[in-house]
Amino acid sequence: MRSFLYQQTHTYFCQTPGGIEPLAAGELEALGCGNIRKGYRGLYFSATPETLYAVNYQARLITRVLAPLSSFHCRNRDDLYRAARSIDWGACFSVNNTFGIFANVSGNANLHHSKFAALCLKDGVADYFRDRFGKRPDVDKREPDVWLNLHIEKNQGTISLDTSGGSLHRRGYRREPVETSMQEIVAAAMLTLSEWDGQKPVYDPMCGSGTLLCEAAMLACGTPAGFLRRDFGFRFLPDFNRQVWHNVKSEADVRIAELPEGLIAGSDIERHAVKASGINCRRLPHGQRISLSRNDFRDLPGLENRVILCNPPYGIRLQETGDLKLFYKSLGDFLKKRCQGSQAFIYFGNREMLKCVGLRPSWKKPLRNAGLDGRLVKYEIY
Repeated sequence: MRSFLYQQTHTYFCQTPGGIEPLAAGELEALGCGNIRKGYRGLYFSATPETLYAVNYQARLITRVLAPLSSFHCRNRDDLYRAARSIDWGACFSVNNTFGIFANVSGNANLHHSKFAALCLKDGVADYFRDRFGKRPDVDKREPDVWLNLHIEKNQGTISLDTSGGSLHRRGYRREPVETSMQEIVAAAMLTLSEWDGQKPVYDPMCGSGTLLCEAAMLACGTPAGFLRRDFGFRFLPDFNRQVWHNVKSEADVRIAELPEGLIAGSDIERHAVKASGINCRRLPHGQRISLSRNDFRDLPGLENRVILCNPPYGIRLQETGDLKLFYKSLGDFLKKRCQGSQAFIYFGNREMLKCVGLRPSWKKPLRNAGLDGRLVKYEIY
């Protein structure tokens, strides 16, 4: 059996949301990765199998980790098909498994569309199995056993296996989403940028489905980001070591600490949001210790000496009624009058609303959420 590219170089590629690459690089370094460098929409890094498993299980700021199987000169579909058919797919999965493909193509003179390139890769995989076993595995575009990635930049192609087995932002706790839910990795990035160390109480006065509260609880307790995930794609790597993976998981799980009472709390004006937050929070270890209540933030008695994190609504409904500017003005008034001694980290999906708050920011940082080019803003309330 020929070795795959990642086995020769011990190098992997992780995808991460745009703008948080420096944060993700720091996380990879803390988990034991080396040779970290920026690539297109992510980071390259070197790792042992043990570190690879730990990154998938514990990292909060990355979406996928790809293990390159083959890199090849790719002028056209024939080059792509030959490369795909020459890979020893049987070392990774069988005809009884399903597979899916996601691809991106840029700068190639003959391959312009990612869907067509993915189809060429699919044909090569299918024909490999048909030649050797007389039948081929099925394609599943939603939840396959194995995800494959194709990246073509100009005349260079790379085929990789997704060791994460789907996007790592799907932590598993969010069973009850609500409208405008913040993506989990963006919420984790907010907490990282806030430099919250678990000492001051955290409060989200517009908690929605509880994503920020759940990410805060996981951070405070040391709960691995993948604690609730059922499976990972790295088990399809030919050199997967079940015992090493068991050790990595056990060592991380034993470090999960209790959540102090009163450390994390939140509220929302919508009854269904509070209910959704409760369901989601309780899926986590010690999540029942997150305090929740139904309140309009304007009716709260005050949030002094805390870290306030929130993702206020920026939806169309408020904008149409003309209430959006008034809403953000009332948020600024609340922070100014009833949150003395606190630090507030507010995510503005609609950057135009920044000027309505009426407070001077300590800093503003770009942060994308579900296609929104938003800003995370820090306010020091004296």
